[in-house]
Amino acid sequence: MSLTNRYDFVLLFDVKDGNPNGDPDAGNLPRLDAETGHGLVTDVSLKRKVRNFVGLVKGEQPPYEIYVKEKAILNKTHERAYVGIGKADLLKGDDKKRKGGDAVGEARDWMCQNFFDVRTFGAVMSTGVNCGQVRGPVQLTFARSVDPIIAQEHSITRMAVATEAEAEKQDGDNRTMGRKHTVPYGLYAAHGFVSSFLAKQTGFSEDDLELLWQALAQMFEHDRSAARGEMATRGLYVFKHDSELGNAPAHALFDRIKAERKVDVPRSFSDYEVTVNEAALPVGVSLLRKA
Repeated sequence: MSLTNRYDFVLLFDVKDGNPNGDPDAGNLPRLDAETGHGLVTDVSLKRKVRNFVGLVKGEQPPYEIYVKEKAILNKTHERAYVGIGKADLLKGDDKKRKGGDAVGEARDWMCQNFFDVRTFGAVMSTGVNCGQVRGPVQLTFARSVDPIIAQEHSITRMAVATEAEAEKQDGDNRTMGRKHTVPYGLYAAHGFVSSFLAKQTGFSEDDLELLWQALAQMFEHDRSAARGEMATRGLYVFKHDSELGNAPAHALFDRIKAERKVDVPRSFSDYEVTVNEAALPVGVSLLRKA
């Protein structure tokens, strides 16, 4: 069943003694806003967790395959689309034959039908074997911490070495030193948007939407890692509009969700108070709590 409503949502999640999203350009330190010190988690990182969750619960079977996944060769997937629409013969010719026409549109539709993340987040599939481009109905912002974070650096020791040469240099002591970066505690908020108009173009359905809410609520439970510490979804607040165009600006709705610390140095979710202003919601907007 296709979407007939616009949705805007706020995702609250936290991290304790972990690195929620390391920056490879900064020695894998937790990402942060250099001017304010607030922590950041990219939209790409959040979408990765959604993809992993959907792939886990749906077994990566159509129509819930995952397009962007570890070790994927995207052009090989594009070739599958041409085989799927019965136009595998175009794969043998000049690339120019696949730069336009009905085949690209059919291949794009095939990708939307079979891959959850394509019809949800969109994709650029015009590299090499051309399957066109898809603008996804679900868009996420970077998550930003409610308060500035402090990144701590820890020395760690492994009681083993990788090679005999290393062991000889240490006279058999066999120790390897390393570094680990953590955030003692951080509460983050991300904003999201769902367009019913774009959903109709990709085939994103009501069932897909419910699966998205489930993924956002439970994705950290199945993404455990010592490096990421303890991460958990603390709130998923969904504003549903009666109309497809929407009944209020998204920013005015997001401002109704506020998280304020109750202590000077927060170290747990209980150190925050989350308030939700449900009074006098704009006409045509309802608030749904999914987590």
